[in-house]
Amino acid sequence: MLVPKFDLFVFDWDGTIMDTTEPIAAGICHAFVSMGYKDPGMEVARSVIGLDWRSAILSIEPDFRFDHYDQFETAYREYYLVKEKEIGIFPGLEDLMRKMKAAGLRLAVATGKSRRGLDRVFAQTGVGDIFEATVTADESAGKPDPLMLQMLAEQTGVDIHQMVMIGDTEHDLWLAKNAGCASVAVSYGAFPKSELVKWKVPVVDNVVQLATALGVDELL
Repeated sequence: MLVPKFDLFVFDWDGTIMDTTEPIAAGICHAFVSMGYKDPGMEVARSVIGLDWRSAILSIEPDFRFDHYDQFETAYREYYLVKEKEIGIFPGLEDLMRKMKAAGLRLAVATGKSRRGLDRVFAQTGVGDIFEATVTADESAGKPDPLMLQMLAEQTGVDIHQMVMIGDTEHDLWLAKNAGCASVAVSYGAFPKSELVKWKVPVVDNVVQLATALGVDELL
């Protein structure tokens, strides 16, 4: 019988479950350029993935005029939504998560996506049934504010100290630290491994290593 290391496994979505890093970053660049702003470049655009939109935009362009936000969002969505339809979940990850659920483990999502965006990718990928609780950026304070994990604690009855946050960015790791829970970083998303290892938390390169870090490798 599997004895879990954690009572709740909280996954980020973009760059952790779904391979969306490049199209999101390219969409951000496209939106800025379409509005006459300087192209921030892919590296900078990747660095804001996972933040709520307001924080992400201001990190790139502090003088952004939010009365033009609808125009920005339209330009981004026109680019990104076409690409999103071509994207899937990282290989092997759905199988691992379904085995975790079948073993009685509890899974959740804390994402910088909007509720509309998360519902859309759930419909596209068919994995929404895996997660017993989800929190999106428009329902909470954005990462790295601890409110997302506090809300999941309230929804599930799990103490934050018994959770683990799995993510691909420093925003996810800050979220976990600010909330007081463990974290595991994946190196195949938005942030380079060289940045993630500075956090002195487990950093994994693939699903097999992720399962080991989470203490569920016997499920594979």
